[in-house]
Amino acid sequence: MEDKNACAAVLPVSTLTEPLLLPGKGAGLATADDPEAAQLPSYGGASFSRTCLNLTNAVSGIGVLSMPYAVAQGGWLSLALFALVGALCYYTGTLIERCMRADPAAVASYPDIGELAFGSAGRSAIAAFMYVELYLVAISFLVLEGDNLDKLFPGARVELLGGYNLQGKQLFIALAAAVVLPTMWLKNLGVLAYVSAVGLVASAVLTASLVWAGVAETGFHRNNTSALNLSGLPTSLGLYFVCFTGHAVFPTIYSSMKNNKHFSRVLLISSVLCSVNYGLTAVLGYMIYGDGVQSQVTLNLPSGKLYTKVAILTTIINPLAKYALLAVPITAAIEEKFSLPAGSGPARVSISTVVVVSTAVVASTVPFFGYLMSFIGSFLSVMATVIFPCLCFLKIYKAEGIRRIEIAVITGILMIGVFVAVTGTYTSLQQIIGTF
Repeated sequence: MEDKNACAAVLPVSTLTEPLLLPGKGAGLATADDPEAAQLPSYGGASFSRTCLNLTNAVSGIGVLSMPYAVAQGGWLSLALFALVGALCYYTGTLIERCMRADPAAVASYPDIGELAFGSAGRSAIAAFMYVELYLVAISFLVLEGDNLDKLFPGARVELLGGYNLQGKQLFIALAAAVVLPTMWLKNLGVLAYVSAVGLVASAVLTASLVWAGVAETGFHRNNTSALNLSGLPTSLGLYFVCFTGHAVFPTIYSSMKNNKHFSRVLLISSVLCSVNYGLTAVLGYMIYGDGVQSQVTLNLPSGKLYTKVAILTTIINPLAKYALLAVPITAAIEEKFSLPAGSGPARVSISTVVVVSTAVVASTVPFFGYLMSFIGSFLSVMATVIFPCLCFLKIYKAEGIRRIEIAVITGILMIGVFVAVTGTYTSLQQIIGTF
């Protein structure tokens, strides 16, 4: 069997997640020198309240921007599926906790769980899905930056050498890539981690902006809203799964607690808080803009208004800070794959530049933020939040025996996960291809 460290590669902090705020300087943060994203603090441990903050940060993400669009795709009744997705993801989160308890000395990260269940193949499979998801999320960050900055500064254009004009969304994607590139060269990402914790503030500002838009501008009386749209349900489900895809960081948070026996309570509190925030944003956005809501609800806010500018600015700060936290594990994995010196300056700069440029190129060609997010949720997030936790739990506890009713529940969850993965992935890919 391969040496564990050799096959571990680099563990991303999470998917669509906020960084951890653990005790001690830089604890729990991925750095270029130490790419293991799940480092445990050497002393103390996170309190119950701090862990709630960590986990809420982990679950909260840019998925909130697409919640009104998700309801527009599936109709009002799709909110029942949103509640179901939240409950399923909470339960699979408890399965991860139980997998951690199976062998606390050997399990400190999500890929560790895969290795405990299925050996090096399990570790490699989980790590591969996590890297692909991190790359796509990095692309979605640039798409978000391009769309929102284009709304904030409409008509912007720059004439390049040779008479080529860079304008609109593509211009701001290029500028955002130029801003995040130097952050990829940093050896320590601790400062960025704390800046990106502004995500919770951004969510609150967005909700407040929607309330103000409804009261002062449009009102809450759209008549073109639908109760149920079966053809749009796969897209809605994919976007709903994006909202709860923090499972990759759960082992880190679990290990960081002073008393990890309370993890399930923390998970429940964080899930409820995030569900309320997501649900409120979904209802407000759909009531205000109806079926005309865009894939990022910030793009519906009236141009020129102060609250619109504040909402967009707080929304775009977070991805700029988080880009490096997501992409550095990818570059570190590439360095390890090609046996490059760890932390080598020239290697880090070269690989980081290639990663940033490639994500910017892809982001410039992605036609619709909502379709990309739906694909991430349907394929990658479902794998991380449903398929992997259930399969690993069944394999780890098979010898000890699992109650029949729990086996039935997990089998049902797996069937739902496979259905969403197949239908959602097919639908989102069809939508993406159809727009070219």
